[in-house]
Amino acid sequence: MKERAQRSKSCNKIIKNKKMEKIKNKKLRKSEQGFTLIEILVVIGLIALLAAVVIIAINPARQFAQGRNAQRVSNVNAILNAIGQNIADNKGVFTCSAGVLPAAATEIKKTGGYDLRPCVVPTYIPEMVLDPGAQDAASYPAGTNTCADDACSTGDYDTKYTVEQDANGRVTVCAPNSLGENALGDDLDEICVTR
Repeated sequence: MKERAQRSKSCNKIIKNKKMEKIKNKKLRKSEQGFTLIEILVVIGLIALLAAVVIIAINPARQFAQGRNAQRVSNVNAILNAIGQNIADNKGVFTCSAGVLPAAATEIKKTGGYDLRPCVVPTYIPEMVLDPGAQDAASYPAGTNTCADDACSTGDYDTKYTVEQDANGRVTVCAPNSLGENALGDDLDEICVTR
């Protein structure tokens, strides 16, 4: 009887050990399993959706256009201030080797326009400013908004800005390239400042 009881105990131990082994193996198998294909696709879909929302919210093209227009406003004001200082220093008369300011909107450039540079550089403005969206990489250093001294003084330059003076003596400087920025859906007017 003792033998039977011992056998029974050992059998029970073996059965318990086998049950415990099965439970451990099940847990191990579960932890070894990876993600299902559906889970991976759902996560990829959510990441793509969030990326699309962020890109639409940031809208880099619009941000760059607004940055260029802000630079144009600054440049137009710099040119107009230089002209105003020239007029103030010459008792109300604009003095320039290129002659009087044009009565119709004329591009500020060396050839085929109004050459304003000798009248205002370097006395009133350190260097001629350029439109940020229309720079010729061959003539002007990358990332600059002014002419390199060599490109302006010895070569041809084109600021892409216009200047005019009306019959009452008011001077207007405009940035015609600002109209090209309205392709982004904004209904923008040309950037012009008059004094």
